[in-house]
Amino acid sequence: MNKLKFVTGSRAMMAPAILVAAALTLAGCGGDGSSTTSTSSSSSTSSGGSSTSGGTSTAGVLCSEKGSYTGSYGGSGTLTANWTWSCSDTARSLSSNGLPNHAVGTFPNADNGNNYIKEVNFNKSFSISPSQATSNSAAGPMLAVGYTLSGAKFDPVTNGHCPSTATSTAGCNPDGGTGSLLEAIQPTQIFSFGTDSNNAHVQPNGSYHYHGMPEALLTDAAVSEANPKMLLVGWASDGYPIYARYCYTTASDSTSGLKKCTGSFKIDTVADSGRASTDWAPLGTFAEDYSYSAGSGDLDECNGRTGVTPEFPKGIYYYMITDTYPYIGRCLKGKLQP
Repeated sequence: MNKLKFVTGSRAMMAPAILVAAALTLAGCGGDGSSTTSTSSSSSTSSGGSSTSGGTSTAGVLCSEKGSYTGSYGGSGTLTANWTWSCSDTARSLSSNGLPNHAVGTFPNADNGNNYIKEVNFNKSFSISPSQATSNSAAGPMLAVGYTLSGAKFDPVTNGHCPSTATSTAGCNPDGGTGSLLEAIQPTQIFSFGTDSNNAHVQPNGSYHYHGMPEALLTDAAVSEANPKMLLVGWASDGYPIYARYCYTTASDSTSGLKKCTGSFKIDTVADSGRASTDWAPLGTFAEDYSYSAGSGDLDECNGRTGVTPEFPKGIYYYMITDTYPYIGRCLKGKLQP
């Protein structure tokens, strides 16, 4: 197995006092039940993505998307998400206020005291013809993995650390420090990061972001075990598409049936040297507890693979969000826009 460690952090954690309690779960607060209205003027998806030497064009796929969603955002009250996508000959551009287009949990909450959800306006550009770089780019505080179609962030890496001397959660720093990097989703959830039912929570600036499966996006698209489909949920920061949960059984064959895609990481059986004791922090608590094992799952070290998709019947490299580690990949394969 190849040992890969993702040690970059994001500004994603809660106030230091919040993390003291152990044995808390990730169930979160769930979606807000308030009534919502939604308006959207989105173009229909067109098939395309013709393969080219050295890359794949994504021109013609969701290039004129503009929409809005008005709903109750937990403790923030009623807000409106706005997003606009456009394409030029070289770039796919996004203008958004960063809000998700679905109901969310209540923030702040007992385990995420960062802030209320807020509008965080931004503009981003991605390559319209993504191509693979000579080396991977690590996701972290300056590089989100990608964005949903409404402009909410896929930003899975935490900034919480536990030094080797820690003997309980009280000895860890949930928003900085040194030592082993905490995972937001743990097999034995000894830390609660206040995520909602979409495996998402709020950064200190009020930005909502996902650490795992964006369940509401699948639910709103009527995707389920009874009705599986490859669902395009966003675009990565290198321009490649992002899908969630289901992929074709044979990557190159759209008639091969759908399955739940799995990542190719395994939990170590022996803790790394210098790690806090497994007596209180079981394996899987930290990023260093996982090793990439090529071929053990469906995807590569960045949680991606090359194959056909509904939007790209001629094939493309794409990322998956999975129910298995790393949930959302921690690196990007493609060249980044300068």
